[in-house]
Amino acid sequence: MTQVLEGRTADGRGVRVRYSADGIEEITDDPSAPDLLLLPGLIDIQLNGYAGLDVNDPARPASELSDLVRVLWQQGVTTVYPTIISADDATTTALVTLAAAARASDSMVAYGVPGLHLEGPYISSAEGARGAHDPAVVRDPDPDEFDRWQKAAAGAIAILTLAPERTGALELTRHLAGPQHAPRAEAAGGRSVVVSVGHSLASAEEVHAFAAAGGRMSTHLGNALPKQLDRHDNPIWPQLVEDTLTAGLIADGHHLPVDTFAAFVRAKGATRCVLTSDAAALAGCAPGDYKTAVGGAVTVGSDGSLRLQGTPYLAGSGASLLDCLRWSTGPGGLPLDTAVTMATTTPANLLGLTDRGRLEVGARADLIQLTRTPDGGIGDLVTVVVNGVTQNQV
Repeated sequence: MTQVLEGRTADGRGVRVRYSADGIEEITDDPSAPDLLLLPGLIDIQLNGYAGLDVNDPARPASELSDLVRVLWQQGVTTVYPTIISADDATTTALVTLAAAARASDSMVAYGVPGLHLEGPYISSAEGARGAHDPAVVRDPDPDEFDRWQKAAAGAIAILTLAPERTGALELTRHLAGPQHAPRAEAAGGRSVVVSVGHSLASAEEVHAFAAAGGRMSTHLGNALPKQLDRHDNPIWPQLVEDTLTAGLIADGHHLPVDTFAAFVRAKGATRCVLTSDAAALAGCAPGDYKTAVGGAVTVGSDGSLRLQGTPYLAGSGASLLDCLRWSTGPGGLPLDTAVTMATTTPANLLGLTDRGRLEVGARADLIQLTRTPDGGIGDLVTVVVNGVTQNQV
């Protein structure tokens, strides 16, 4: 059944969008469209959980991922790459198996979760760079281990964050970078895996070698690093100048100061920056102290931050991607159309999702409609459409 949604695009154009389960069928100019933002559904490529739902707890049922997908609709996120952090072999196998079961049993999860993101365990062991990851499970890359996980995930692992300086990291990157690097790409169902540098103290030489080996992304650039770095010889500068690396940026107001965020975006450009939430299971929860499967004791601050209890270390983000979009266009200073591109089209292009993340005829009908605040900012969600089906309307 064909339906219609009206509003104003990120660049202010009034439009009338006709859509169905087959996708966006027509977009016409409508100068009299209501003063509501009409945007593509948001795409979050790094998220560990939300509202108490946790993709890193193997004791949770497979249906929890289904619940998470639907909770995220209420935050305007229509596509997500659930992110599994460093764990032992058995735990990672259990987690990717649960995700595969959820994708196989629920068509909306299969649609809304095109792939999984493994953040570790092939990351730096160094304090600061390791972040909140368990030092007992951090280790060098093992291609056979990764293959077992990919098989258990039914080929769904789409992003792997690793530290290029670890022994075997460049070799694994080459194997996963594309079908031409078989046999590893065959384990991914014949498609490439986006390999990302993160939780790393790689030298400039190692970053450039990683990019040359097929690395394509930087995971939460500017974070998971020691507090003190050499002003010139550090991993940030080479990642900024490598045009092949798309920078993931956590725009929650806690992970990156405004000036750092702005400098990163100016250096990389909107088409090589992705807004990510890095939301943890406690995102959206009330302030207080909690026990979690990941991080252990975590405090949700009154400012929405998540920190390892009794420390200044961040334990993921307490924000949704919609919150990050609001921050990036408010304190972050980005034009709305730039920020929206970084939360929709750029991540879609990075992951090869040619059918979504854009407001154009022929794309899947993933749409969100929002109010505007009195000062012109992003207000509240009004309507959420996922694959042509209205999921929320108030």
